[in-house]
Amino acid sequence: MFRKTTTVDQLNAMSAGTAIATLGIVFTEIGEDLLRATMPVDARTHQPYGLLHGGASALLAETLGSSAGGLAAPEGFGVVGIEINANHLRAVRSGSVTGTARPLHVGRTTQVWDIRIDDADGRPVCVSRLTLAVIPTP
Repeated sequence: MFRKTTTVDQLNAMSAGTAIATLGIVFTEIGEDLLRATMPVDARTHQPYGLLHGGASALLAETLGSSAGGLAAPEGFGVVGIEINANHLRAVRSGSVTGTARPLHVGRTTQVWDIRIDDADGRPVCVSRLTLAVIPTP
């Protein structure tokens, strides 16, 4: 479903010097219809009570959905986020989480992505939906 040939190494290299790298997010898999990444649960991603910060989960979700959307956009087009929602389901104190983005709708002017974030035991931590606008690139 992805129209562009990109590797996880290329995605990780493009993330250098951004919030993605600062939070330790690493792309791990590009599948036929999914994009996956991991994020550590440590001081970089904690809120003051020692739990995974909901904003860090939302950043992981937006990173995955926007990156997948960009890979699914036609040549000469990119994507920008216009709405994200996140339901936080389980607290995580340490280790890492894995996010997986899958398309719900890939249209000519909008895309909608479902992003699920799981803990190391595969239990859901956060579910998110991201809506993207498809726009021409300069």
